[in-house]
Amino acid sequence: MSETCNESSCSSCSVEGCSSRKAADMKEPANQYSHIKHVIGVVSGKGGVGKSLVTSELAVKLHRQGYKVGVLDADITGPSIPKVFGIHEKAVGNDKGVFPAQTPEGIKIISVNLMLDNEEDPVIWRGPVIAGVVKQFWNEVIWGDLDYLLVDMPPGTGDVPLTVFQSLPVDGVIIVTSPQELVEMIVKKAYNMAKMMNVPVLGLVQNMSYLLCPDCGRMIYIYGEGKGEQTAKELSIPSYASLPIDPSIAALCDAGKIEEFDHPYLDAMVKYLSSLN
Repeated sequence: MSETCNESSCSSCSVEGCSSRKAADMKEPANQYSHIKHVIGVVSGKGGVGKSLVTSELAVKLHRQGYKVGVLDADITGPSIPKVFGIHEKAVGNDKGVFPAQTPEGIKIISVNLMLDNEEDPVIWRGPVIAGVVKQFWNEVIWGDLDYLLVDMPPGTGDVPLTVFQSLPVDGVIIVTSPQELVEMIVKKAYNMAKMMNVPVLGLVQNMSYLLCPDCGRMIYIYGEGKGEQTAKELSIPSYASLPIDPSIAALCDAGKIEEFDHPYLDAMVKYLSSLN
C-alpha cells in the first residue's frame, strides 16, 4: 500500500498488486424520495414457469401482512405485472421523478407497459438500452417508503439480472421453477449466478407441482413429482414452497384481479421474508 494511498481512488490507482485495493461500487442511488428497506429479486432459469405469478402473489401476501410493497417489472420485453393487477393507466411524473401506479389495495407498480401509448406495442430494444431502463426504474421512480420492493426479472442469466445484481442493493432472490428434470438443471444456473454475484438465495418455489383432483382431492403429478424440495435442501436454500396448478388463479390473472387470490401455499416463505425486518 502506498503512503499516499487514497482508498476513494482505488479504481484509478496504477499501483499493481495493492493489498488494499477495493472493487468499485457499482450500486446506483435510488431516487432521493425513495426509502426502501429490502429489495428482493424473483428469477427463473427459463421462461414459462410462472415467475410473474409468484412475484404478484408474494407482493399481495406481504401487503396483507401490513407491509408497504412495490413491484419493479424488470421483464422489459415481456411485461405482465400490470395485466395481472388490472392496471392500464399510464405512469406520470414531474421534475422530481416518475410516480408508480398503484393497485386497488395499494401495491406500487412500475412497468414499461405503463410508459407505452399502446400496451400491445412490442419493445424491440437491445440489451444495453433495456439495462438502462431497469436502472431508471430504480433511480428515477419515486417509490416513497417501502418495506419490500420485488423485482420481477426476465428468465435466464442475461443483461437484466446482471444489471440488477450489480446496480441495486439486492438483499436476496427467490428462484421459481417447475417439476421437469431439465428445469432443475437450469435452476442451478440461476443459483450459481446469484452466488457468483454474492447475492443470497432466499427461497425456491416449485410452480405447477401438481393438480388437485376436483372429486377426491388427490394430488395428480402431471409433470412428475419434481425435485424442488430436494434441490432446496441440497443447495441449503432456507425457504421452499410448492404451488399447484390452479385454474382459479389463472382466471384471476386474466381478469386482472390477482389481489383476490387466497391460498396458504406461500405463507411459510412470506413468514421467512418477514424475518428480514
